[in-house]
Amino acid sequence: MSETIPAGFASLGLPFPILRSLDELGYEAPSPIQAAGIPPLLEGKDVLGMAQTGTGKTAAFALPLLARTQADFKSPQVLVLAPTRELAQQVAEAVKTYSRYVDGINVTAIYGGTDYGSQLRELKRGPQWVVGTPGRVMDHLRRGSLNLADIKAVVLDEADEMLRMGFIDDVNWILEHTPRSRQVALFSATMPREIQQVAETHLKDPVQVKIQTKTTTNDKITQKYWFVAGAHKNDALLRLAETEEFDAMMVFVRTKQATEEVADFMQANGFRCQPLNGDIPQQLREKAVEKLKAGQLDMIVATDVAARGLDVERISHVINYDIPQDTESYVHRIGRTGRAGREGVAIAFVRGREKRMLRDIERATRQQIEEIQLPTAKDVNERRKTRFQQQVLEAINPEKNKIFRDILENVQLQNELDPLDLAAAVAALMQGEKPLFIDENEDRRPRREEREPREPRERRERGDRPERGERRERKSSPDSAPRPLKGKPDVEMIRYWVGVGYEHGLKPGNLVGAIANEADLDSGFIGHIEIFDAYSVVDLPGGMPNETMNVLKKARVCGQSLNMRPYRADLSSVERPARPPRRAEGGRSEGGRSEGGRADRGNGPRRAPRKPRA
Repeated sequence: MSETIPAGFASLGLPFPILRSLDELGYEAPSPIQAAGIPPLLEGKDVLGMAQTGTGKTAAFALPLLARTQADFKSPQVLVLAPTRELAQQVAEAVKTYSRYVDGINVTAIYGGTDYGSQLRELKRGPQWVVGTPGRVMDHLRRGSLNLADIKAVVLDEADEMLRMGFIDDVNWILEHTPRSRQVALFSATMPREIQQVAETHLKDPVQVKIQTKTTTNDKITQKYWFVAGAHKNDALLRLAETEEFDAMMVFVRTKQATEEVADFMQANGFRCQPLNGDIPQQLREKAVEKLKAGQLDMIVATDVAARGLDVERISHVINYDIPQDTESYVHRIGRTGRAGREGVAIAFVRGREKRMLRDIERATRQQIEEIQLPTAKDVNERRKTRFQQQVLEAINPEKNKIFRDILENVQLQNELDPLDLAAAVAALMQGEKPLFIDENEDRRPRREEREPREPRERRERGDRPERGERRERKSSPDSAPRPLKGKPDVEMIRYWVGVGYEHGLKPGNLVGAIANEADLDSGFIGHIEIFDAYSVVDLPGGMPNETMNVLKKARVCGQSLNMRPYRADLSSVERPARPPRRAEGGRSEGGRSEGGRADRGNGPRRAPRKPRA
């Protein structure tokens, strides 16, 4: 971490642990909504904010309210209401990120579509922050599992969207169950009469903040995105760099550490690339920019802070390796290309949970962003072959190469070698251990372009169900062979053993959520799941990167490490003895299905439900 904290945020009076997080995130100066909203919220005043999504309003309320949160007091102090579970997840993750250096802060997200058990356990831990949708918050209040007696602040995020979805009465009901002394921050893109009534009823002399966004983009910039699935971002960046015709490329990442890691990877793969971040001395930064201008660098990997004011006409491509936190940053980033009337290309890497931000960018910029397919391994290999041939032709220089010609001619005559065999040996010697081509089998990994329209999960699961009145044969251990994905016969599946089962409280949704989030894998590619007492099995696509599998081994579910490994029937029962399926009430068995083929609620084995995507 640099010793100099961004002066813009430091001047707002935020405590050092939060400023440290902002510094690592690459935040340099507050956006207009942050500059106007943070001071009154720090002072405990109510705020009525009118701002579009993507202007940075999450930080505008999260940062000052975090500063006012008592970490040693284990009771809900801040309640954030959001219209959708995707936004609730997004806000909760943001608060966790901002508070990473504030000891003792716990954040819980509660929303519909998931089981109550995990949420009840989270609430029993005494989180200081609760982020949720109105319906699920009301449910927990009625159950008595959520107590708002100690609430110090309530945030209504995207209030007009909650109105549109019919939640406004629920919002009023919840606010009536909070202490009169609590602070309220209401944010809305528009201010219809019903929202004004909420503000008049529940806000006390609010400070009004209205932000006009200016998010127009250059029409000479072609905007695209790649949906991150089945391939590592570094591999995707390499494929694009090898197949796109570009003059110079600007790659934006979120952290200083990422600038170093991505730049090292691209250098190792033959690109002239340097990092640019706030920890690099100004003189070296200026030198890197001059090299880029002079054509001595192919690309720069930078944070937002380091790229401020950077103007290089050569930049033809901007890659948002990490999608920015707000629309203004996105517009600023892609503005590095399309200079002086030239054409430019901007490509964003978008994970599933970032789809919402992508839509916000499209709305704010009033432009649709086209989805692209990642270049195939075959495409990359064709370009490498062409480039290699060109390099050979350019290297032909009889006068300059005379010494090498004499040596090779001597080797040929002494060993009676075919000239082409000799040339191939020299080429292999120069290439070294690194293969010239990439393995085209890598394209068997699932990616966005391979997906087909999906049938409802229930219909897909019951395709081989027994006739009504029949019962499926119960099993005490799984088959060793993985099942193919419905509609995706070309995706090779591998069966994995995981060391968590019913005795640990595991449910299919827990396992799907852990794998989808840790591996950034769409749930459509998570195959058959069977849960037994002490362990479970799950089918996943083959060819997943080693680093992803290492992450999954260490991932924890229900307080247990997955300890994931390829399934072997001969070792499974030895390592974790499988017991016969337990009989549940009503004569139904865990490990089988009830009459009609539907999986019994709470019993297994079952396929996992589809994970909602942002």
